Amino acid sequence: MNGPIGVSFLIPAYNEAATIGEVLRRIDALELDAQIVVVDDGSTDATAAVVEAYADGRPHVELLRQPNRGKGAAVRLAATRMTQEIAVIQDADMEYDPADVIALIAPIERGVADVVYGSRLSGGAPQRAYLFWHLIGNRFLSLLTGVLFNTTLSDMETGYKAFRADVLRSLRLTQDDFAIEPEITGEVCRRKLRIYEMPIAYYGRTYAEGKNITWRDGFKAIAVLLQVRLRRR
Repeated sequence: MNGPIGVSFLIPAYNEAATIGEVLRRIDALELDAQIVVVDDGSTDATAAVVEAYADGRPHVELLRQPNRGKGAAVRLAATRMTQEIAVIQDADMEYDPADVIALIAPIERGVADVVYGSRLSGGAPQRAYLFWHLIGNRFLSLLTGVLFNTTLSDMETGYKAFRADVLRSLRLTQDDFAIEPEITGEVCRRKLRIYEMPIAYYGRTYAEGKNITWRDGFKAIAVLLQVRLRRR
């Protein structure tokens, strides 16, 4: 290593004014060569204003805006602005701690991985007690992913994923909402890319604290996994 690692952080944000500032500060504390692209997904709170204030005097931080379309649309928009060789999808809600990014990107830096998943289910890192049915749903989706794509991913729905930037650009991504997660998983598995998992901490929120994903997203994830498995290219 001759200098800081170059990483593009892609941050979809919807009504995360309470946490987005801390996320940005923790990223900058990592001493990486960080590019930060925040997409405000039609927030009705002060999310955009917090990012704008933080970005003042920090040219590596960029704010993009779009009407409320969902996480997938925000990730795709942010990806069009990537300039670094590694990309990390970073949620704005502090469920995932940027302190884990150094370990998350290490297999890519070593040249052994194309994609790295931060697993909440492999043990070895702090975990807030899960909502039971979310845990069951996640384990089922991971099992289905294994059956469809012959893989051993333990946490296919994780929001913490790192990529070689050229790999992320090459993926065929169409989903606008949370279904971007199973679509990414299906795409990287279908293409037989080199996927690694690393244990990460997870500070999950309850619905009262702002969690947005529901059981409906779980059923859509099943449909998306099947659709990607049947894609011809």
